Amino acid sequence: MHTELTPRRELALLLTLAGIQFTHVVDFMIMMPLGPQLTALYHISDAQFGLLVSAYTFAAGISGLLAASFVDRFERKRLLLVLYVLFTLTTLGCAMAPTYGMLMLARVAAGMFGGILSAMSQTVIGDVIPFARRGRATGLVMTSFSLATVLGVPGGLFLANHAGWHSSFLGLSLVCVLVGAMAMVTLPKLDKHVAQARGQNVLFAIRGVWHDPNHRRALALSSAMMFAAFTVIPYITLYMQANKVLLPSEIPFIYLSGGLVTLLTARWIGVLTDRVGKRKMFQRMLLLSMLPLTVTTLMQTAPLALVLLVSSSLFFCMNARMIPGMALLTSAAQAQFRGTFMSLNGAVQSVSMGLATWLGGMLIQRNAQGQVTHYWLCALVGIIASLVAYALAQHVKLHTAEGPPGLQP
Repeated sequence: MHTELTPRRELALLLTLAGIQFTHVVDFMIMMPLGPQLTALYHISDAQFGLLVSAYTFAAGISGLLAASFVDRFERKRLLLVLYVLFTLTTLGCAMAPTYGMLMLARVAAGMFGGILSAMSQTVIGDVIPFARRGRATGLVMTSFSLATVLGVPGGLFLANHAGWHSSFLGLSLVCVLVGAMAMVTLPKLDKHVAQARGQNVLFAIRGVWHDPNHRRALALSSAMMFAAFTVIPYITLYMQANKVLLPSEIPFIYLSGGLVTLLTARWIGVLTDRVGKRKMFQRMLLLSMLPLTVTTLMQTAPLALVLLVSSSLFFCMNARMIPGMALLTSAAQAQFRGTFMSLNGAVQSVSMGLATWLGGMLIQRNAQGQVTHYWLCALVGIIASLVAYALAQHVKLHTAEGPPGLQP
């Protein structure tokens, strides 16, 4: 069911999808380094801040579940463009929010559309890119995560420090307008799946996904993969500042250095994924990620270079497992249910991120000096989730073509 594109058109499409992912990721990530400012401004606890971060992901999860019932019934390009316009408007709404309550509502609205966009991007890759090149394509699109940490988050922090936190979202909404214009030009018409979905019951696709044991294993794997990271990642800035590991002015360097490392290695990881095998690469990176995940939660005051070495290793490992992980998940879906599966996957990932963030906020505590304690418990939960994902990956079958799946590497 692949739509043949010229190499130049395929590259333009992948860059556009990367741009969509970039704005979605920045919209989510920018909240985490703003944590110290927002907790002080609104006089909220770490757990309440965690809820503010989680609200976005919970909303994305709910919208993903709703979208799973209709996403395969519409032509991809038109649906994606409509969703992106709505996402841009809700991001602008975040910039205009005057209070904590209004910001919470705006974050929920942005999450409703952002979560579907992420799933749609992966669905388009599955529709257009053949299995043999899917790892490379996923690696290219997922450089958006690196660019988000290199440019998006430091840029957003720069705006926040000089013009208020509202300006971070205003700048992002302007970027969304540019990416939306690119999408109108580069996205191909993708409607072959519509004929298969036409006439089916609204819940047919969801049942088709859920009744497949391989789909259920893949969704469980996806949940564990995201849970492993998000008990720790949202609280890095809070921990580094509260425990005086870094000065507030040094925080942007975490995202800058980590983003550069992932940016420079993403395409190499994508190529290696296709060469080594999606399953083997994913499992190896899961095991490797446990070390920096643990060390990050135990960091004490140290030279900036050492802190950045640890944080950059964490960013690298998280990205290096996501690239083969997403390629594996995309290949686990049956072609006729791919859009529905990826929407459900987006919902599962979003809810898992929200639950992990909420749990992390409940696990960490503050001592009499205001320092964050028990952060290591977040890493312990992440390690357990990583081991669960490792075991599940061993049993997920992959579709190397449009035929029956098999236990390929």
